[in-house]
Amino acid sequence: MIEIGLTGWGDHDSLYPADIRSNEKLQTYSSFFPTVEIDSAFYAVQPVKNYEKWVKETPERFSFVVKAYQGMTGHSRGDIPFSSEEEMYRLYKESIKPLQAADKLKMVLFQYPPWFDCNRDNVDLLRQTKERMEGIPVALEFRHQSWFHPSFKDRTLAFMKEEGWIHSICDEPQSGAGSIPTVLEPTNTEHTLVRFHGRNVHGWQKKGNPNWRDVRYLYRYNEEELIEWKEKLLQLEKPGHEVTALFNNNSGGDAADNARQMVELLGIDYEGLAPRQLDLF
Repeated sequence: MIEIGLTGWGDHDSLYPADIRSNEKLQTYSSFFPTVEIDSAFYAVQPVKNYEKWVKETPERFSFVVKAYQGMTGHSRGDIPFSSEEEMYRLYKESIKPLQAADKLKMVLFQYPPWFDCNRDNVDLLRQTKERMEGIPVALEFRHQSWFHPSFKDRTLAFMKEEGWIHSICDEPQSGAGSIPTVLEPTNTEHTLVRFHGRNVHGWQKKGNPNWRDVRYLYRYNEEELIEWKEKLLQLEKPGHEVTALFNNNSGGDAADNARQMVELLGIDYEGLAPRQLDLF
């Protein structure tokens, strides 16, 4: 099975009528796609009530990929707003329980920063993180090229398979050590995650650009590129193996359109989505 979705549901104008209220967007989103990534969980451990609300607003077959909190991936440079790392993990896991109870938690995504390189301490940290998540499905996305350097690639993949990490395969600009190549190899028997970051090589690295965050994901995939990835997604799909593909190229509002194109190219007609409003006038 291949499930297509987006990173977040708030900023995809092509999906929504102009007069839609923000609290109506998730329900409308779930009439187009069967899954979504919760990016807000990266910036703060979300209140339980938020997840309870999102469960109620989505159909039974809908699922969520939840970003790991930034303190859990080493993005937070200062002190974490918790008494300890143990408390941070405990509160995070408690927060997502409504998704687990509703069978709507697809996985938690650990996306590590560009300075998280391949070394023994970081390998030990990944083992510790996997243990702390206590059997919750977890995806792993690197952003430092060293993990897939020819001298480490096979061992990285073998480690991920041994530990049960879901591979977050990326399509992104190739721009030095802070980007990773597309490595088309599943590492978990049940799931593979694919994330489309676009190919804006000039906007990918910060390099003093004050608008860096606004242009980083500014890219629209053309049909040829989408067809290329259609074949790759089909290659990853196996009986009993679920592929989740999320479009993150939304600096210019292109993610939703590209995701809908991919659904069409794959010829998928998702069942069990929310009813879609018909714009008759």
